[in-house]
Amino acid sequence: MQQLIDPFGRPIEYVRLSVTDRCDLRCNYCMPKGFRDFEEPEQWLDFTEIERVIGAFGRLGVTRIRLTGGEPLVRHNIPELASRLAALPNIEDLSLSTNATRLDKHAQALRQAGISRINVSLDSLRPERFREITQGRLEKVLSGLMAARDAGFAPIKINMVVMAGVNDDEVEDMVEFCIEHGFTLRFIETMPMGSTGASAGRQYVNLQDVRRQLARRFELIPGVMHGGGPARYVRIAGTELRIGFITPISQHFCDTCNRVRLTADGTIYLCLGQNDKLELRPLLRAGAGDHDLEQAILAAIARKPERHEFSEKPEQVVRFMSMTGG
Repeated sequence: MQQLIDPFGRPIEYVRLSVTDRCDLRCNYCMPKGFRDFEEPEQWLDFTEIERVIGAFGRLGVTRIRLTGGEPLVRHNIPELASRLAALPNIEDLSLSTNATRLDKHAQALRQAGISRINVSLDSLRPERFREITQGRLEKVLSGLMAARDAGFAPIKINMVVMAGVNDDEVEDMVEFCIEHGFTLRFIETMPMGSTGASAGRQYVNLQDVRRQLARRFELIPGVMHGGGPARYVRIAGTELRIGFITPISQHFCDTCNRVRLTADGTIYLCLGQNDKLELRPLLRAGAGDHDLEQAILAAIARKPERHEFSEKPEQVVRFMSMTGG
């Protein structure tokens, strides 16, 4: 089996697959208030097209796939897609990122389809604050989380974007919540993307400060977690809680980047913080064969940049996070 290697010697083994740019929440760091300029369904890859692209990635050495959005569960029949992807040769790890608002209805079907791990975005445990950040209802997310736990997902990772003056006073509350329910916790730094980037800059919290804050209350020891992402983990002594820190700004992890993103319309983005891309939909709909897809992917990976430039050129990326895939 061939292995994808980028120009800097990094093996590419992980694809974050966006199945829709739509979402039923409006998190203020992800999508501008009132935004409606979504892709139309006919522009999305259908399930057969997605299966063909992921099959090509699998033949080239990719083993990990994460379904993302927008919110992936707003697209119909995601358990069917998950089942088809889980059956592909070489795909060893299939996971899902979700806001969990619809997870109570779909958790069992997703688990049976072959998804083993989920990440859930949860930035506040206070109902009114949660509504301010997302325009959604906290109780729906909590219901989805409990349904996922009952369905046997493990681990369940909580993703909290820490924002100054917004929710940075809830860091320790989130730790206690995850200890109580047996979840893993990951803190994430805000990133300057799209028109939401200006507020992200004002709300930026260096997670090294958060780590020092936690170390004053808890004994932190080195920890590891299965997964293909960039988090650096610690464990709280005397508990099973592992806490990950995702630090694209304060400690960028570009030297170990192992991933690309595939959007709902079939565009491969080679770096979250750059504009390099490959549009696969025209190839697919012009009748490209499997070999053609593989060659196009190989050519794209040969252009993968060394690192993002969020700090040097914060205005460079104008697309929103929901458009790229989480």
